[in-house]
Amino acid sequence: MGEKGVRPWGEWTVLELQPNVVIKRLQVYPGGRISLQRHQFRTERWIVTEGVATVRCDDKVLQLHVGESTMIPCGCIHRLSNEGELPLAIIEIQMGSYLSEDDIERFNDDYGRADS
Repeated sequence: MGEKGVRPWGEWTVLELQPNVVIKRLQVYPGGRISLQRHQFRTERWIVTEGVATVRCDDKVLQLHVGESTMIPCGCIHRLSNEGELPLAIIEIQMGSYLSEDDIERFNDDYGRADS
């Protein structure tokens, strides 16, 4: 617990680690966005705690403000973006039978990490 990581789009910190649940705090820099991706073994709940999130889940795009949340189901092609000028912070709750980073299938990535 307390593990941290830095990515080109921002930073993350593990807040809680259990066998079928991982809770992280993600900070996305202004103009940053995670890769367009999908997971086969987990769902994610994103709760905005700072800034405004632009969320794509399959063909649906929505904006979430502080206190708002959304569920990202298994198999959904999704992306989290910060189109604002201030940092974006979310709490990400990962739930599933397999919660490893190798359950990320990337389709498009601004930083050259796409799988296909």
